[in-house]
Formats: sequence, structure tokens, C-alpha cells
Amino acid sequence: MAEQNPNLTGVEKAAIFLMTLGEANAAQIIKHLGPREVQKIGTAMAAMQNVSRDMVKTSVAEFVVGMQRQTPLGIGNDDYIRKVLTDALGDEKAKSMIDRILIGGSTKGLESLKWMDAKGVAELIRFEHPQIIAIVLSYLDSDQSAQVLSLLPENTRGDLMMRIATMDGVQPAAMKELNDMLEVQLRGGAQGQNSGMGGLKCAANILNFVDRTAEAKISEVISEHDPELAGKIQDLMFTFDNLAEVDDRGIQTLLREVSSDNLVLALKGSEEAIKAKIFKNMSQRAGDMLREDLETRGPVKLSDVEAAQKEIVTIARRLADEGQISLGGAAGEAMV
Repeated sequence: MAEQNPNLTGVEKAAIFLMTLGEANAAQIIKHLGPREVQKIGTAMAAMQNVSRDMVKTSVAEFVVGMQRQTPLGIGNDDYIRKVLTDALGDEKAKSMIDRILIGGSTKGLESLKWMDAKGVAELIRFEHPQIIAIVLSYLDSDQSAQVLSLLPENTRGDLMMRIATMDGVQPAAMKELNDMLEVQLRGGAQGQNSGMGGLKCAANILNFVDRTAEAKISEVISEHDPELAGKIQDLMFTFDNLAEVDDRGIQTLLREVSSDNLVLALKGSEEAIKAKIFKNMSQRAGDMLREDLETRGPVKLSDVEAAQKEIVTIARRLADEGQISLGGAAGEAMV
């Protein structure tokens, strides 16, 4: 078995492997990936420099080892699919994906929405029943859902988030009907287990990507109707202030991914606890430079501060999804 290269992420290994296949073969594989996977792998390919022979050897060897672990029949085995997706994505994300693959049936219409820009999706679903809009938002990735939500009428957002938070799955028959309807619209003209869509975590993830002003208004609407529900959603959200609860090793990993300019902007509007956490995990020289930048930087727009903080939180969530850090606090899992 080839020794794993600890300096390469799974996405980077996939990018290297595809680059070794040649354009035609790589294209055949990429066309079967989803939009987020294509974006991640494409970004990794673009960033690749000085790929060594050892890096190629490691990536190809790990792929071969993974293939050798497949069942004799390979694709099509439900247990195999469940295990691979759970190992790759974690229990929570894998459950939703498995439901779509093994339970929800064909979702061609819904999947097409993932390739559309947020404006196009918003225009397509704007006049649908709020429950249909909530299902669509639950199906999309959280960052795309947040963009779509921001383009929908402001007075509907709180209601949509409550519907998502209290959603207890969707019947396959309803999913098929919705999917068929979307396919017809995009062209221009059963009994079973519920699919694992919606829920508190889904609502919290979407709100994590919504700008702070909109997030506050939506949370206020939810609180007025159901204070307990609002509290549960808030408990599952991860904000910039929650970085104070991330362990030192996680902060150090995060800082390697964050630009100095974004860090200065984000810290301009942060609590002292966050600043102390950041400085604690920097070298003396880097800390002194950051302090000087904070002192000399003049007044900045609140929107710029919030945007910088959102970007850092997005990086933190990506690192958590990749298993490189544990967020802890509100959005993290309990450690035992």
C-alpha cells in the first residue's frame, strides 16, 4: 500500500489523478460530478504547481487501493454506496445524499437547479407554494440556498426558514412530483421512507451563509412565531464569534488559509476573545505585524467587516468538512 501524503487533501489527490488521465478521459469522469465537486476540483487543478512524481504516485496508488476494496459487483450495491458516502462525507451529509440516491429516485429536475445561478432559481420558484420553495432550498447546497433566499421577497424569508427547520423529510412520491414539475418548467413548457431533507441543521446551515442583516431579520421573525425553534436554530449556527471555541491547532490550520487583509478586516469588528485567540496562535513577529495593521487601518465599512468574517467562517466550515479541524461550540459535534 502506498504511503499517504499528509500534505494533500482528498480534493487535491482527485485533481492530480484526473490530470494524469489526459483531457479526454478526465472529461468523461468530470461530466458525472455535481457542480460543487466540479468547482472544487477545478479550483484545485488551477492552483496546482510543481506537482512532484511522488505526489502523482501517491494519488494514483491510493485510487487503485480504493478500487481494490470495492465489492465484486462494484457499483450498484446499496451497502457499499452507503459506506463509501459515509466515509467520504460523514454521517450527516451522507444521509441526505444517500436518501437522494437510494430513496428519492430520479431528481434530474432538482439537480438541474444546482447548475443554475441563484437569480435563475429564485425566478423559477418565486411564485410556487412556500412549502415547495422550502423543499427546493433544502435540496440545494447551503451557500446556494442562502443566495436564492436573499433574492426572494424579504417578508417570506422567515416563514421559509421555519418551514425548513420543522420539515421532517419528504415523501418520495412528493419528491417525484416536484421533480417532474421542475423538469417540465426547465424544458419551457408511492409509499416509502421520507427523504432526509430539511430540519434544524439545514436551516442553520443556510442562515450561516446569509448576510448578517438578513439573518437578524429572519431570526427575529422566527423568534416572534416560535422562540423555542429560533433558539434551537441559533444553537446549531456557527458564527465568527464561535471561533473562540475552536482549539488552538484548529485556529493555526485556519490561519494558514486566511489572507492577512481579510483577517485584519474581520478583526476590526470582533470581540476581544477572538483577537486574543488569534494572537495566541501566531508567532510573535506575525502577531506584532497584525497589531500594527489593526492600529493603522482607518475606519472600514461594516459590510466589509461582515463579508470578511463570513469568508473566514466559510473557510472554517470547509476545513471542518474535510476533517482538518473541529469547529466545536455551536456547530461542532460533541467529542468523546
